[in-house]
Amino acid sequence: MYCRHCGTEMSSDASVCPSCGVSSGSGSTYCANCGAECQVGAVFCSHCGCQFAPEQAQQTYYQDPAQQAYQNPGQTYQNEAPNYQAPGPGYQPPVYPPVGTPLKSKMAAGLLGIFLGAFGVHNFYLGYTTKAVVQLCLTILSCGILSFASGIWGFIEGVMLLTGSINVDGNGMPLQQ
Repeated sequence: MYCRHCGTEMSSDASVCPSCGVSSGSGSTYCANCGAECQVGAVFCSHCGCQFAPEQAQQTYYQDPAQQAYQNPGQTYQNEAPNYQAPGPGYQPPVYPPVGTPLKSKMAAGLLGIFLGAFGVHNFYLGYTTKAVVQLCLTILSCGILSFASGIWGFIEGVMLLTGSINVDGNGMPLQQ
């Protein structure tokens, strides 16, 4: 077995690399099977064809320099408990928009809901198209008779947007202040 961080050969039961002090399995620079240097993000070793674990092939490891502890090469930490806890049931990882995607404005959505809520404009803006079409059809197909009910519905959603009760758009992205 080889260290995925520095490529040094190590015993298969070692929990820490004796050369660099990184925990076994961490890193993505070298193949654990043959020790050959690999391309970042590779799924297979180009030298021996060994398949990497998906999380090791795709993930970039970063440790805050303020939290890095000096590790003495050759020293093993067998009695030390890990400080990482796996997420519990129901854990949802944070959702981040793609780079360059502007976030929707909470203020704009709230004002659209208050003033044009009868037509569902705020829901079209936020990406809740089904709800928006229902509000629009309720107003138009009733020839304006039910626009009062749709307007109250839009007003309430507008206030909820401004107070923060609704804080994500139709794609689950957070709303911008």
